[in-house]
Formats: sequence, C-alpha cells, structure tokens
Amino acid sequence: MTFTPHGKHLIAGDWVAGTNTFSSEPAHGPAHDFGVGSPEMVDAACRAAEEAFWSYGYSTRAQRAAFLNAIADEIEARAEAITEIGTQETGLPEARLQGERGRTTGQLRLFANHIEQGDYLDVRHDPALPDRAPLPRPDLKMVQRPIGPVAVFGASNFPLAFSTAGGDTAAALAAGCPVVVKGHSAHPGTGEIVAEAIHAAIATCGVHPGVFSLIQGGRRDVGTALVTHPLIRAVGFTGSLGGGRALFDLCAQRPEPIPFFGELGSVNPMFVLPAAVAARGADIGTGWAGSLTMGAGQFCTNPGIAVVESGAAGDAFVAAAREALAATGAQVMLTDGIAQAYRDGQARFEGRNAVQPLLSTDSTGREANPNLYETDAAAYLQDHALGEEVFGPLGLVVRVSGPEDMLELARGFEGQLTTTLHMEDADTDLARQLLPILERKAGRVLANGFPTGVEVADSMVHGGPYPASTNFGATSVGTLSIRRFLRPVCYQNMPDAILPGDLAGAD
Repeated sequence: MTFTPHGKHLIAGDWVAGTNTFSSEPAHGPAHDFGVGSPEMVDAACRAAEEAFWSYGYSTRAQRAAFLNAIADEIEARAEAITEIGTQETGLPEARLQGERGRTTGQLRLFANHIEQGDYLDVRHDPALPDRAPLPRPDLKMVQRPIGPVAVFGASNFPLAFSTAGGDTAAALAAGCPVVVKGHSAHPGTGEIVAEAIHAAIATCGVHPGVFSLIQGGRRDVGTALVTHPLIRAVGFTGSLGGGRALFDLCAQRPEPIPFFGELGSVNPMFVLPAAVAARGADIGTGWAGSLTMGAGQFCTNPGIAVVESGAAGDAFVAAAREALAATGAQVMLTDGIAQAYRDGQARFEGRNAVQPLLSTDSTGREANPNLYETDAAAYLQDHALGEEVFGPLGLVVRVSGPEDMLELARGFEGQLTTTLHMEDADTDLARQLLPILERKAGRVLANGFPTGVEVADSMVHGGPYPASTNFGATSVGTLSIRRFLRPVCYQNMPDAILPGDLAGAD
C-alpha cells in the first residue's frame, strides 16, 4: 500500500491547505510538499478544541476507551503505508518502525484499559457529619477532572510513539482533553497518515471533530501561537533543551501561566562499580557500545557517560567498548540538522587538553560514526560543556580514583532521565551510598542494564529533575502520565443528580 501525502493540515475535521509550503527531506525516496502552519490555523484549531471539550470532556470512560481503541485499529489498518513513508522520511529500518507502531497502538490500548478500570480518578469521599461538634462537616467528594485543550509537539526521533498519536496525545485523550498537535517537519508524511487514522476514528465513534487537529511544521510563530493561545491548558513536548526551554518560558510568561511538560534529554550516566568491572568489565563495555549506537544513538535515554575507576579492570572495560564501537559502521541520522548537531557536539570534545580521544572518527552528510572520549572526574566537574547531551553515538568515559571520587562526581551531575548502577554483591555498600544521590538526580534508576528502551507500563517514570524535564513530578511514558492533564475538583454537598458520572453514588 503506497501512501502519497496531500500535504494539508487537519483542523477540526477539515483538511486545509496552507498558503505556503515546505518540502520534506527524506533519507531516501521522494520528497513531498506540505503546507506551512500559521497562527490563524492555530487559533481555529484551539477554538474547535475548546468547543469539543464541552462534550468530549464530559464523555464516559467507556466512550473514550472505544475511541482510543478505534484509533489503534485505524493505525494498524494503515500499517504498511506507515512503515513505507516512515522509513523514507527518517531512514529508520523497517523493523524499528514496525516495533514503534506496535508500541504506539499498544499505549493507546493500555490507556483505554486504564481509564475503564477507573483507579486514576482517585475518587475520595468524606461523608457529612451533621452532629460533629463544635461544627458539622459537609459532604465532600473529590475526583480528577480533565483540564481542557492540550498542545502536543511531535518529536523528531520517534515519528510514531512520541508524535501525532504518541504518548502525550494518548494520555490527553484518555483524560478527556482535546489535542492540537504541531507536527514535526522531520516526518510530516508520517504525521499526516496517522492524523488520517485519528480522523477516521472520530467519524466511526461520532466524536466532535474538534477533539483533534494537526498543524504541520513551519515557522516558529506556529509553536509560539500554540503555547500562548489562551484556550490551551497544558503543553506536552519532547525535544531539545534549547527549544523546550524557550517554550517553557513562554508558558510561564502568559497572563495565565500553564504547565509545560517538556522532556528535554539527558546524558544518563552509568556507574560501573569496582567488583562489577573486575568481574565482567569487558562484557559491560561491549554492552555499553551496543546501547550507545542503538538507533544511531538518537534516544533520549542514550547512556552517554560511563563512570569507572582507573586501573587495569577499568582499562579492560574501555578497551572492549572501543573495540565494539570501532566495529560499528556509519548509521543514517534522522535529519540533516541532527547530523550537523552531532558533528558540532563532537567538536566540543576535540582539542580539550583534559579530554583524550579514544576513538575519533569523521562523519559526513546524514551519516554518523561512533566516537569515544575519556576524561577524569576533576576535569568533568570543572567543564560544564562535557555534561551537555550529544544526540548520537558518542560516549564519554569519566575515570575516578576511588569510591569518594565516584560519590563526589554523582553529586555534581545535573538532573537526568536515568542513571545506572552496574554492580556485584561486593559493591552493595558503595551502591547503598550512591543510590540516595542518584534517585535525587533521575526519574529512573537501573541496576545491571542499559536504559535505552523505555517500557510502557504502570510503574514507568520517564522524566526527571531539570534539565532532563521541566516538571520533576511527571512522566511522559506509562499510565501515570495521564495525571499531567487532570486536576482535582472537590464537590461539597452536591446532589448526585448533577455530579460527574464518575462520582455519582460514590461511597
């Protein structure tokens, strides 16, 4: 099944052409023209989303679950076409796109099941105590309610799972919030076909068409108009620190500030403890190289830093990592801009006296070759640039002289999405000292694994202290992410006849 994009925006059920166009830049295959979004389109989509909220925000959980399942069905009905254009636009292999499509439909169905169970509502009831002295207590009922229209920004590195119908969209729709998506210009055709799937599900389920709109990428004024629109109640974003921080500041500067849930990336440090590196350092090094190069290193959980003690065991770890990286060929990156940013990131490490190149390669065009560097803890703590994310297959080894050096380094890290402990039983005492530090630095702490690959599950946390994300109390993956788009409302002495359906008859 071949899909040829029509290049239009989907605004409240209508496919709308743009006055101006831009051309996609596929890794292979034909380029296509797409309409450039405008603030006027943003306004129309937001107004339609607000209108849709008066019905969708008060729909039953069963109705919303049916809608989410219908979206998943429509995505699967377009499976081959999605894979074809997705691989063309991103350069990702077919197997990766197929797996990501399964994750996308899986999280839609997960949220459908989650809201039908109803635990997320956190229903609470304090019955009236009319005879309490000195004052009676009124009847109090509390439930989580949807906040209203939500803006979602598609991610460059996940054309399906973090984009048009990705986790932010699924969580918001599950909560009862209409969504306006700003598509990412790295994969506009993929965004369009997924929007067609949502459009079909809207028709099948009889949902108000304003519940979803897609405005394709364009100038910065589109993003600015979206996050500053007075009808938008929250923003979900996955992208760069610079872009995310700019949008976060706009949200905070609004006359009525709104939450900005930005996932901004991380270097995800791994701590290879002494007994572990002595017992299996080479195996850990080889595994680290595989994690670093997975998907050309274009994962926000890419473990870019490995902390290991100096000495022969640490040398074996480094040698194995270098050998495995050297055997990895060039990989196609998602966009020309990301490839250039990778080369710029590598340039930060070249020429620094305190940084030793262990594997230094040249990358050209849209391809990236792996690189590996080494420094020590003192140099790292003195040079903030060494801790900035390089989006691609680049690793930095930070050597420490002993446990105290490792603890000091851990305290010096900024907020992270993940941190990892590679340990043996003999490392337990040091791990106990590190864990309180690391759990304050990251949303997910691993033992004896690699953080690439984020499980979509009830217990998952994909977020962390700034700059990993802009809200340390939130996650963008897993069912807990629905809470970003809800707020608690208390109803006092309210007759059951007019309470929200989820509260009527609450005990």
